[in-house]
Amino acid sequence: MSIALKELHLYWFMTNLRDLLAKNIKKRRKFLGFSQAVLAEKANTSSHYIAQIEQQKKFPSSEMLERLAAALEIDSPELFASKTFREEAIATVHKSINSQIALLTHTISDQLSELKHFQN
Repeated sequence: MSIALKELHLYWFMTNLRDLLAKNIKKRRKFLGFSQAVLAEKANTSSHYIAQIEQQKKFPSSEMLERLAAALEIDSPELFASKTFREEAIATVHKSINSQIALLTHTISDQLSELKHFQN
Protein backbone atom coordinates (compact mmCIF):
# COMPACT_ATOMS: atom_id res chain seq x y z
CA MET A 1 0.00 0.00 0.00
CA SER A 2 1.42 3.38 -0.97
CA ILE A 3 2.06 6.09 1.62
CA ALA A 4 -0.66 8.30 0.09
CA LEU A 5 -3.16 5.45 0.28
CA LYS A 6 -2.20 4.72 3.90
CA GLU A 7 -2.65 8.39 4.76
CA LEU A 8 -6.03 8.44 3.05
CA HIS A 9 -7.10 5.30 4.90
CA LEU A 10 -5.95 6.80 8.23
CA TYR A 11 -7.79 10.06 7.46
CA TRP A 12 -10.98 8.13 6.61
CA PHE A 13 -10.68 6.02 9.78
CA MET A 14 -10.12 9.05 12.03
CA THR A 15 -12.95 10.99 10.38
CA ASN A 16 -15.34 8.12 10.94
CA LEU A 17 -14.05 7.64 14.48
CA ARG A 18 -14.61 11.31 15.29
CA ASP A 19 -18.06 11.17 13.73
CA LEU A 20 -18.99 8.05 15.65
CA LEU A 21 -17.68 9.44 18.93
CA ALA A 22 -19.45 12.77 18.44
CA LYS A 23 -22.77 11.14 17.61
CA ASN A 24 -22.57 8.64 20.46
CA ILE A 25 -21.68 11.26 23.06
CA LYS A 26 -24.50 13.55 21.94
CA LYS A 27 -26.99 10.70 21.70
CA ARG A 28 -26.13 9.33 25.13
CA ARG A 29 -26.06 12.80 26.67
CA LYS A 30 -29.54 13.55 25.37
CA PHE A 31 -30.79 10.11 26.41
CA LEU A 32 -29.70 10.88 29.98
CA GLY A 33 -31.28 14.33 29.75
CA PHE A 34 -27.94 16.09 30.23
CA SER A 35 -27.13 19.46 28.75
CA GLN A 36 -23.59 20.00 27.52
CA ALA A 37 -22.97 21.96 30.72
CA VAL A 38 -24.12 19.09 32.93
CA LEU A 39 -21.96 16.59 31.05
CA ALA A 40 -19.02 18.99 31.25
CA GLU A 41 -19.44 19.34 34.99
CA LYS A 42 -19.65 15.56 35.47
CA ALA A 43 -16.56 15.02 33.29
CA ASN A 44 -14.67 17.94 34.87
CA THR A 45 -14.27 19.92 31.67
CA SER A 46 -15.93 22.88 29.93
CA SER A 47 -19.18 22.88 28.01
CA HIS A 48 -17.26 24.55 25.16
CA TYR A 49 -14.99 21.49 24.96
CA ILE A 50 -18.01 19.15 24.93
CA ALA A 51 -19.48 21.19 22.08
CA GLN A 52 -16.20 20.96 20.16
CA ILE A 53 -16.15 17.17 20.57
CA GLU A 54 -19.78 16.90 19.44
CA GLN A 55 -18.97 19.10 16.42
CA GLN A 56 -15.94 16.90 15.61
CA LYS A 57 -13.53 19.80 16.09
CA LYS A 58 -11.68 18.15 18.98
CA PHE A 59 -10.78 14.57 19.80
CA PRO A 60 -10.44 13.84 23.53
CA SER A 61 -7.45 12.24 25.18
CA SER A 62 -7.73 8.72 26.58
CA GLU A 63 -8.10 10.18 30.08
CA MET A 64 -10.94 12.44 28.91
CA LEU A 65 -12.60 9.51 27.12
CA GLU A 66 -12.63 7.64 30.43
CA ARG A 67 -14.10 10.65 32.25
CA LEU A 68 -16.74 11.13 29.55
CA ALA A 69 -17.70 7.46 29.65
CA ALA A 70 -18.02 7.58 33.44
CA ALA A 71 -20.11 10.75 33.24
CA LEU A 72 -22.33 9.11 30.61
CA GLU A 73 -22.61 5.98 32.77
CA ILE A 74 -21.16 3.63 30.16
CA ASP A 75 -17.92 1.74 29.53
CA SER A 76 -15.50 3.68 27.35
CA PRO A 77 -15.66 1.23 24.40
CA GLU A 78 -19.35 2.05 24.09
CA LEU A 79 -18.36 5.57 23.07
CA PHE A 80 -17.27 4.01 19.78
CA ALA A 81 -20.09 1.51 19.37
CA SER A 82 -21.57 1.59 15.89
CA LYS A 83 -24.91 0.22 17.03
CA THR A 84 -27.47 2.04 19.12
CA PHE A 85 -27.27 1.72 22.85
CA ARG A 86 -29.30 -1.27 24.00
CA GLU A 87 -30.86 0.52 26.95
CA GLU A 88 -31.94 3.41 24.72
CA ALA A 89 -33.82 0.96 22.53
CA ILE A 90 -35.40 -0.62 25.59
CA ALA A 91 -36.35 2.80 26.96
CA THR A 92 -37.95 3.75 23.64
CA VAL A 93 -40.02 0.56 23.61
CA HIS A 94 -40.90 1.05 27.27
CA LYS A 95 -42.05 4.62 26.62
CA SER A 96 -44.18 3.46 23.69
CA ILE A 97 -45.77 0.69 25.74
CA ASN A 98 -46.51 3.09 28.59
CA SER A 99 -48.15 5.52 26.17
CA GLN A 100 -50.32 2.74 24.77
CA ILE A 101 -51.28 1.59 28.27
CA ALA A 102 -52.19 5.15 29.26
CA LEU A 103 -54.32 5.54 26.14
CA LEU A 104 -56.09 2.22 26.74
CA THR A 105 -56.65 3.05 30.41
CA HIS A 106 -58.17 6.39 29.47
CA THR A 107 -60.39 4.79 26.81
CA ILE A 108 -61.60 2.08 29.20
CA SER A 109 -62.26 4.65 31.90
CA ASP A 110 -64.31 6.75 29.49
CA GLN A 111 -66.29 3.70 28.38
CA LEU A 112 -66.98 2.67 31.97
CA SER A 113 -68.20 6.18 32.74
CA GLU A 114 -70.56 6.03 29.78
CA LEU A 115 -71.90 2.64 30.89
CA LYS A 116 -72.52 3.92 34.43
CA HIS A 117 -74.29 6.93 32.97
CA PHE A 118 -76.61 4.72 30.87
CA GLN A 119 -77.33 2.43 33.83
CA ASN A 120 -78.59 5.35 35.91
